[in-house]
Amino acid sequence: MTVHIGVIGTGMIGQDHIRRLTDVVTGAEVVAVTDVDGARAAEVASGIGARALPTGQDVIADPLVDAVVVTSWGPTHAEFVLAAIAAGKYVFCEKPLATTAEDCLRIIEAEQSVGRRLVQVGFMRRYDAGYRAMKEVLDSRDLGHPLMMHCAHRNPTVPEAYHSAMAVQDTAVHEIDTIRWLLDEEIVSAQVIRPRRTANRFEHLVDPQFMLFETASGVRVDLEVFVNCQFGYDIQCETVCETGTVRLPDPADVIVKTAAVQRTGVLQDWKDRFGAAFDREFVEWIASIDDGRLAGPSAWDGYAAAVTTDAGTEALETGRVVSVRLKDRPDLYGS
Repeated sequence: MTVHIGVIGTGMIGQDHIRRLTDVVTGAEVVAVTDVDGARAAEVASGIGARALPTGQDVIADPLVDAVVVTSWGPTHAEFVLAAIAAGKYVFCEKPLATTAEDCLRIIEAEQSVGRRLVQVGFMRRYDAGYRAMKEVLDSRDLGHPLMMHCAHRNPTVPEAYHSAMAVQDTAVHEIDTIRWLLDEEIVSAQVIRPRRTANRFEHLVDPQFMLFETASGVRVDLEVFVNCQFGYDIQCETVCETGTVRLPDPADVIVKTAAVQRTGVLQDWKDRFGAAFDREFVEWIASIDDGRLAGPSAWDGYAAAVTTDAGTEALETGRVVSVRLKDRPDLYGS
């Protein structure tokens, strides 16, 4: 079976996913694309033998499209995901699922009315080999129960358009989902502490930020977000359990020894660090469509991330510890 895909949004990430679906994933074919920049959509479409359609709604309604990938501007996500659900089509939505928790709940309600999962959210770290190895160790309970988790998310630089709230909304959201998935429980509170600001930042930006989370069982998580660290793209995660620790491995690289110095490289962007995870994410999404049962991050995961990032944003603005209050999880999304 070949799954015929329509892609809404042909910017950088959209084009990367089109390349992935065309060159890496078997059993998938991109047959239609659209973008607010019609010329760009037409150029992308011509390169893969697809059709460029006027709007996202046209892509969703196209009878030749079996499933939809949404990589458009964030505020448009809810509209397209809801339309795909109404059309009975599987839809992969890059994060965020929606820009408000209320819209996430609308998506959950729409999916419940259909009675089966159609939505997958693009939290690709769940597909990284290192994180999956950590998950296996934690699920085994060989080290006892998790007690603490230490995380870091570092970028070399960010553009001037990046603002302080984006540290939780766009950057820490990856860790927020990973924390929930690794520990298999919800986050119940968020706090943001402002250390001394780096000189290597735009004046308006609070950077770095130190975030503290607590889970339902009392696990404490600290997360350093430092988006102007200068030296590279660096992702760290260590979980402290009752009888041992488990740490995310650094990406493999050679070790060079010369002139009394030992060194190894540091990756510079997320595409190099998580390229294989993106590939695996789409391979498994297409396989799950073939199976008729989605297994990746759900609309509930998108909703939980939205509520938690809202709490983190409030914590940044107020300096308070802010509770994360979720609705009851519907049976469709498990316990």
